[in-house]
Formats: sequence, structure tokens, C-alpha cells
Amino acid sequence: MAYIAPIHRPSSVRLCLQSHVLSADEESLVLAKSNRLEIWRLVDGMLAMVHSKVINGTISILQKLRPKDSQTDLLFVGTQRFEYFTLAWNPQTSQLDTIDPFKDPGEHHMRESLSHDRCLVDPSGRFMVMHLWAGILTILRLGDRKNNAMTLDWMEQVRLSELFIRASTFLYTETGHPKVAFLYQSRADSTDSKLATYRLTSDDRNTVASRFDPDRDREIDVDDLDPHATMLIPVRKVEAEVKRHNVRHVESAKAHIGGLIVVGETRLLYIDEQTRTTVQSTLREASSFVAWAEYDVTHYFLGDDCGNLHLLSILSDDVVVKRMEVTKIGKTSRASSLVYLGDGYLFVGSHHGDSQLFRVDLFLDTIDQIVQLVQTLPNIGPIMDFSVMDMGNRGDDNQLANEYSSGQARIVTASGAFNDGSLRSVRSGVGLEDVGILADMDNTRGLFSLKSCGSQKVDTLVVSLLTETRIFRFDQQGEVEEVESFCGMALGSQTLLARSLPDTQLLQVTATAATLFDCESGVAIASWCPEGERTITNASTNDHWLLLSIEGSGLVSLDIPDSLKVIQEKDIGEQDQVACIHVPPQLSDIGVVGFWTSGTVSIIDMYTLQPIHGVSLRRTQDDASTPRDLALAQVLQPGSSGPTLFIALEDGNVVTFNVSPEMELSGRKRVILGTRQARFHLLPQPTGLYTIFATTEHPSLIYGSEGRIVYSAATAEDATFVCLFDSEAFPDAIVLSTDSQIKISLIDPERRTHVRPLEMGETVRRLAYSPAEKVFGLGCIKRDVVAGEEIVESSFKLVDEVIFDRVGNTFKLGVLSFTELVEAVVRAELPDSYGNPADRFIVGTSFEPAPGLGPGSNGNSRGRILVFGVDSDRNPYLIVSHELKGGVRALAILDGKIVAALTKTVVLVSYTETSNSSGTLTGIASCRPASYPVDVAVHGNMIAVADLMKSISLFEYTPAGKGGEPAQLAPRARHYQSAWSTAVCHLEDDSWLETDADGNIMILRQNTKGVTVEEQRRLEITSEMNLGEMVNKVRPISVETSPNAMIIPRAFITTVEGGIYLLGTIASHARDLLLRFQAKLATTIQTAGHIEFKDYRSFRNSEREGDGPFRFLDGELLERFLDVDEETQKEICEGLGPSVEDMRNTVEELRRLH
Repeated sequence: MAYIAPIHRPSSVRLCLQSHVLSADEESLVLAKSNRLEIWRLVDGMLAMVHSKVINGTISILQKLRPKDSQTDLLFVGTQRFEYFTLAWNPQTSQLDTIDPFKDPGEHHMRESLSHDRCLVDPSGRFMVMHLWAGILTILRLGDRKNNAMTLDWMEQVRLSELFIRASTFLYTETGHPKVAFLYQSRADSTDSKLATYRLTSDDRNTVASRFDPDRDREIDVDDLDPHATMLIPVRKVEAEVKRHNVRHVESAKAHIGGLIVVGETRLLYIDEQTRTTVQSTLREASSFVAWAEYDVTHYFLGDDCGNLHLLSILSDDVVVKRMEVTKIGKTSRASSLVYLGDGYLFVGSHHGDSQLFRVDLFLDTIDQIVQLVQTLPNIGPIMDFSVMDMGNRGDDNQLANEYSSGQARIVTASGAFNDGSLRSVRSGVGLEDVGILADMDNTRGLFSLKSCGSQKVDTLVVSLLTETRIFRFDQQGEVEEVESFCGMALGSQTLLARSLPDTQLLQVTATAATLFDCESGVAIASWCPEGERTITNASTNDHWLLLSIEGSGLVSLDIPDSLKVIQEKDIGEQDQVACIHVPPQLSDIGVVGFWTSGTVSIIDMYTLQPIHGVSLRRTQDDASTPRDLALAQVLQPGSSGPTLFIALEDGNVVTFNVSPEMELSGRKRVILGTRQARFHLLPQPTGLYTIFATTEHPSLIYGSEGRIVYSAATAEDATFVCLFDSEAFPDAIVLSTDSQIKISLIDPERRTHVRPLEMGETVRRLAYSPAEKVFGLGCIKRDVVAGEEIVESSFKLVDEVIFDRVGNTFKLGVLSFTELVEAVVRAELPDSYGNPADRFIVGTSFEPAPGLGPGSNGNSRGRILVFGVDSDRNPYLIVSHELKGGVRALAILDGKIVAALTKTVVLVSYTETSNSSGTLTGIASCRPASYPVDVAVHGNMIAVADLMKSISLFEYTPAGKGGEPAQLAPRARHYQSAWSTAVCHLEDDSWLETDADGNIMILRQNTKGVTVEEQRRLEITSEMNLGEMVNKVRPISVETSPNAMIIPRAFITTVEGGIYLLGTIASHARDLLLRFQAKLATTIQTAGHIEFKDYRSFRNSEREGDGPFRFLDGELLERFLDVDEETQKEICEGLGPSVEDMRNTVEELRRLH
């Protein structure tokens, strides 16, 4: 059994529109993202989401309808499974209510339409046509009476003679009779373009559908069009100053505004709908347009395939059209849909890149300033490839894997396409909501929160700067005032430490003295100063002890209750130097000291300053690890673990130890947080536990959850210092400083997905990660249009893991006269010329030559395998280039050997490196797949080959025998059903995961215990479900889980829509409960359109359709249990066994998985 849950929900926008859906007074932006509808509102020049609705289906149609005498619109939604419904906004419940659901089962033998416009609504908003099948037009209309005004009536399904329609649109008419136009080609293999228009209805009351007879009903018929035209733009009519009269001689008529524009790649054609008069204009340069939006009746925005934004202008004399011009005005993401929101705002919905909001001013003289980016809605789809970076499982040898948490894992995706290509670093972490900016301040050296005399909560913030200390007081309403003095504190120098103590006392430590003040009188109770001209360089305290570092060469422990009495002084001397010190907030009489020279950390007795226990951080002689900050606190529940010691190293690593009651250190683990040292900030919690905010270039919140330590990414990328500020006005808030300002923020308790982009400006086709080199190897494809000619180039590049930026030179691929495309990139540890293991990047390519020609001397080569190394300057260098007779579609590694899936065969080759810049590849064995391999996966000696049409097959590698038997790849099992495979990976034991182009996910198991050989060679389906999105890549993960865990994570899945999913297997003890729980949820929780869950998630392809998900749990559905009211929860849990509270805890536990 399998379980799947979203880590990052689909973010691609394919459909969007503007509609009066919320009220008659405002227009909202409606977006369709896979199975979600989102309604956004324009507020102060920025888009803000108002409502989100989940639908049991993948949205393929989105339109708006306007019922008779209504001031608001209905939303019409269609799914890929031909289920349709209308939605209306209910202001009382602030929800979208389903009005009219219906389903069109369709016919399996019918061919789907290839038109860009599958659903059209006429300008009145009451007539609608759907072009779902080639040659078939479905006509619907809203009712005329009050009792059926919100209901769609089916008028007719008519046959069209235009079978190969590219685009269609309704025209603006003055007669009230709707007209529709079709842009089509005569045959599937022809490149001609033709235009035909028809009246939608044949009677004056618009109740009888037209027969669409090309001889009798066709009104406009134009053949001479741009052969590559793909777009129709209807133009509204404009009242002329001089009334327009019917013209008897059409050849002398002029084209008036009010008709249709046919948009081609090289020319535009305007057609007057009434007189059929045409005006043609030629484009300055060829462009392939993909989306349009109306600005006004004579100006239209056009988006092309390269992400350029153009303005189409109709130049007219009054209402007489003279010509048309297209001007490039800006650069955007490659648009899937354009919506002009009014007031100068243009929204670009994109599937290939980020969706964007632009401010547009067409009256500016400077073209570069016409379009200004205002807001970006991030989109990580389509995900071409990805790599899993577990931040907690790298570092020390023999370190056990952490309990899985995606807060510790970083997923780096190759996202977007063409100019929108990028790398995206995805982590599930906590977000910070900024409450306000306190001040703009540079060079902050510390933040401390204090209580004024008599205050129960903190109300004073101490800001330590390089040469002074500033004090800010807050009242109960949150008003802030900077004060010139506070409790006698010294404000003329940097404050190293400030702390409120019991008995209304305050402790301040500066470089020259440690002073104890009485808060009420402001009098210094006690003070201690170092001898001579020595200075204090570091300080740490709790309510009892103050530990000071004197110029790094001495330690002093002071008893705070005893008026800063010196308990012990210790001179370190020249043998070492103090790097950092720490006094635990909860452990009495204990301190922690880190040393520079020796790279050691010692737990010391505060009375004697003698070490109780110590540990060296350096594992080898070449290791130069140095501790830079320390924290010893109870992060996990005391019943499950003792205190944990955190040590921040100067290279960005954090080492942790478990601390026993005897102060012994054990369980060493290492986590990478960044490239520079982390600074720890302890945040006490009401439970008595501590969370730790670690500031570095990748800030993290460290906390305990379910017996494990979780490192969650935080959104404060530029934070330098943090302190808790739980005040009356800002409860549970924190104050953080950056390089330029100080902010008050709230920590979001719910972990969310956070994305960090690296724009590449080209398609990142494949990526692989090298742990040894700490770089990603990228196979990129760049597409440019030069002088109307498309130029495609491939290259191999490196990106640093931590700084997340380009390093080294670009290695360009390709040979003279041939286009070489990157198909696969993997990382492998292979022996170098000296026999030592070394990380190598292996790149597989394919060529696009003329038939029968190739780059090799024999003219038959169609691809290459290239092996790259990384030099000391972090530049990739080529070691091996091996030409093949087939393009390389996928690569994998089997016990140091390279598995290459070629166009018609799968080969196993060995690699031998003869020098730093040369090597050889030698074929070992090969096998023939069913038709065309698209992906391979390896487990042990077993190779799974995903075939383009014939599902997956298993081949076993048998090494060469001692008796001279050759090595071979022998077929062992096969899935005999057809499936258009996209990815494959091994899950566990004899189980494999396969995904296909229809969005299906299948778990297949080899029947090794079958009675007959035929049964043993059969792969059986043990679980299946339809995800609703096509999966591009699957990566297996291996984690250690607790014995009572319900879900064992097995793989990450990424989709073309930008979704990232966690897939796991279900423990045997939880299967029955969770399956019954899902069944109760599916029948109880209703979604928009009233589409049943089992219909949405059932397996579906061209050959068969299942009856609901088979032995598969949908985590998204299970988590909706937490969103319903308690009465509904009781209804769902009735008969399950566990209580409502138990099931809530179970779902919370499942949610914390991602």
C-alpha cells in the first residue's frame, strides 16, 4: 500500500480570467492551478488571494457566464475527465457554491480537439460552445427565466466540416445573434490556414442551433491567410461620428472597427465583420504569438513564444481601419494567458515560468519604461529534474540517517523552460511575518530584551552598536520611544550582554566592566572590571552565573546573587585561545568553552573552571574545524532525551552531541547550514523547552518534534541577530536585525514551503549533485531567435551547493553542422587514473542530424556519452567523449558501471580512466527494450527500463563467468499492460514505482514466489492512483523511521505543473484504519462540482479506467479532516474505533511528514 501527500502544491497557471465573481462592484482575478481555483483581488497595486477552492479534478476549462439580469458572474469549470459545473459566490458563507454540475462521458473512439480554444462564451455571457472533439461542437445557453437563469441548457451537438480547428472565437455583433469564427486547416498534414464564420443560431429567438453547413450557413470564408496563423482576436464595434450605411458595392467599402484580427507569424489580417473588407499588415519580424489581452478597442497585448510582450495597435481614421502595427514593449515570462485588469495593470499567467503582475503605461515616450514589474507569483513548474539534499545526513562517517523531515531536506529543482529556466531551492520551513520596522540601523552587534521595574513582560529593547548602545521603550499599545537612559546602564559603548534578573536587578556587560544595577533606583549594586587595560571579549550568563572571556586568554566565573563575586579565574596562556563560551540556561554550575587552536570543546565546572568532559571536533590531521558559537539547552522532551549541545563551526557546519547527566558527550551528528558560521539565539518556550534561531546565509529554526531535532528553514535570509520580545503589544514576537534595519516579527508556527530561485535564462534539462565537490552539474539547453532563425545550443555548467550561484566556466556541447541536446546527467564515484575514487559527472546527449548522417567518421553516430571532472578552480573538464549509434535517453550507475538507455537498446559499459584527461568506455552487455526507453532505475543487479509505450521491464545483470561465459542483461519480468511511461524507481524489496503520461502512479511488484516461470516473470499492480498531473521525475529516498511510524517515506515525485509530492509505504498496522478513514472522508467531504473522490483518483488511460484509487491513500484528502468542524469530525470517526482526538493527532502526525 502507498501514501502520497503534497510538499509543494502545483504552481503553474494555465488558465486565468477577470470576472465579477465576488460582487458587482469589483472585478477579481481567477486562476486555475491544476486542481485548485484561486480568486485574487487587486489591493493597492498588489494582488492578494481572497479565496482558494480545491476541486476533485484537473481543471482544463475556465470561463465566466452572466445570467440574465444578474450583476455578478458565474464561473464555468471543466475537468480533464469531462466533468463540468458552474460556481457562484455566496456572500453569506464566503464560499463558492456549486450550481449546475453535469458530466459528458464522451466516446472513446472520438479524437480530442487540438484547438487552443476549447470553450467559448459569447460577449453577452449567455451562450457557450465547447469544442472538445474534432468535428463536434457542443452548444449550451443560460435560461431566460428566473427559475432557470443560473442553469445551462444543452441546445445541440452539431457536426463541423472543419475538422482541424486551430482557434475559434465569438464575434461582436449588433444584431444580438451570436456568431462564431473558426481558424482551421484543411488536412492534418497541411500547412494552410483558412477562416470561416457562422451564426450560432438559425432563428430570430436564438433557440435553434445552426447546422453549420459550409455551403448554406457560412458567412465569411477566407483562404489567403498566414499559413502559421494560430490566433483570432475579436474587435468590438465603435460608434462612428458619421453614421455607417450599407454599401451596395462591397469592393468599394472600407473596413470599419468591429470585426476580427487573424494573427499569424509574419502578417496580420483585419476583417470587417459586416462588409467582409480586409486590411493586411506585415510584421517587422516573425514571431510565434501564444496569448493576447485587450487593452482597449484599438490596442491589444500579445505575448510570444520567447517571452516578449508586444502591443498590437489598430491605426484608424475615425473608425476606418488603415493598418496595424506590432511593437515590442517589454519582456515577461512565457505567457499561457494574459489578463488586463484595468487601471494600467496587466497579469501574465505562465506555465513555463513565474506568473507576473505588470504596471503598464502606453503613453510613455521611453519604450523601456512602458512595462514595469510589480509583483511575482512564484512557479517552480514545469520541473524537468531534481536532486534531494538532506541537510541532516551529510558530514561525519558512520552517522545514522535522521528521522525524516523535509525541513532538513532541501530539494533543488530544474524548473521552467526556455528563457524562464531556473534552479529552485525548495525547503519546508517556518515563515516570519513582519509586524513592523523599528528603525533603520547599520552595524548592529546585539539585541537584548529587558523588563522595566514592575513590568511582568518585557517592554525594553537594547540595541548594541559598534560604538554605542541605544534603548527603546514600548508601551502596552505598542508605541515606541527611544530613551536617553535606563536603570543607570552605560550607553556610550558596545554592550556585550544585557539581562533582566530576579529581584528587579539588571546585568550589563561591556568591554570594560560587568555591572549589576538595581532597576528601581538605577544604582550600580556591584561591578567587576578586568585588571589593567585588559578587555572583556565575550560573555554568557544565566540567573546564577556569569562567565567572561578576557581577551581570549583568560576565563572568569562570577556569582551573580553574591554581588558578582569572583569564584574562579583561569589563565589559558599561550597554549590555546578561547573562541566561544556559553552558560546553559537550565543546567546549574556548568559552562561550555570552545578553543581556537586545538579545535576542542569542553564542559567546565563553574566553581573551578576545570573541564569535566571534552571532545575534539577535528577528525583528521588536515581538519581545521574551529568552534565559533555554542548552545546547550533542552530542545527535546526530557522523557525522550537529555540536553543537546550545539556547536557552530566556522565553515557553516553545526555539530550536535547528546549530553548525559554525567556531562558526557555522545551521538555526534553534523548538519550543514551554510558556508559561514552560524550564530545561535536561544528562544525559551512556555513548555520549558528551547528553540534555537540560527542566523547564517540560510537561517534555520531548530526545535524538537516527535523525539527528533528538526532544522526548519526560516524566511529571514538577511537576519544577523535575534532576540525574543514577548511584550504586551507584541505577544510571542521576536526582534531581528539585518544589515540595515531592525524589525519586529512573528514566527509562523506552521511549517510551509519556501523557495529560493537562481535564474538561468535557459532550460535546465537535467541536474546531478556531487557531495564531494559540493556542486550541481547542469545540462542546459538555450534557445535564441537570431534574425528570424531559431538557434539551439547545449552546455554543461556547475552551480555551487551552498552559495547557490554559478561557478566555473561553461562547457559548450555540439559539433559542426549538428545540434546536440542534453538528455541525461548523473553523478558517479568512479576510479581515477590512480585507482582512487573520484566524483565524475556523466552526460548523455543526442544529435539532430540529417537522416542517416552523424558527427562520427562513419556517419552513423547519433549521440555521445561524456565524462567530466571538476578541477581545483571548479571548472568542468572533459575526460571522455564516446560516440554512439543511438541517442542517450537515460543514464544510471550499477556497481561502478554505466547503464545507458539508447534509442533502441540498453547497454552496460565499464569506465577506465587512463589519465587526468583521457579514458575509455567499453561495452559489457546489452539488451533490447520493448520499443523506446525513456528512463532507467537500478537496484542491486536489477535494472528497470521504463518504455515509452510498453510500461516497464526488469533485466538482471549477470557478470562474466569464470568459464568464459560473457556478461549479459537477461530479462526477468515485465508489466504486460500498456502505459506511456515517464519515470521509474525502486521502492522496496521487489516493488517498483512507475508513472505515466496520463498522470497515473503505479506500484508494481515482481511475483518472485509464483508457481510457474510465467507468473514469476509478471509484474503485478499492488497500488495505483491517478495524480492528475504528469510526473517528470522520481527520486528514491532512504530514511530511518521509528518502529511505530505509520508511513515510511520512499520517494519524492515532481510534476510538470510544479508539484512536489512525498510518496511512502504504509506500515501494516495502520493500513486498515487509514483505508477506512479515507473511505469515510471521501463520502463525507464535498468539493466544488460534487465530483466523487473515487472518480478523481481512479486509474485512467486510453485502455482502461479503474474504480477509485487501489490501495492508495491521498494525504491531501486525509488532511482535510482538520479543516472541518467538530460535528463533521465525529461523523467521520463514527465506527472507526479511535476517538476524534486520536484521529486528529494521527492526521497531525501525517502532516508533519511534509
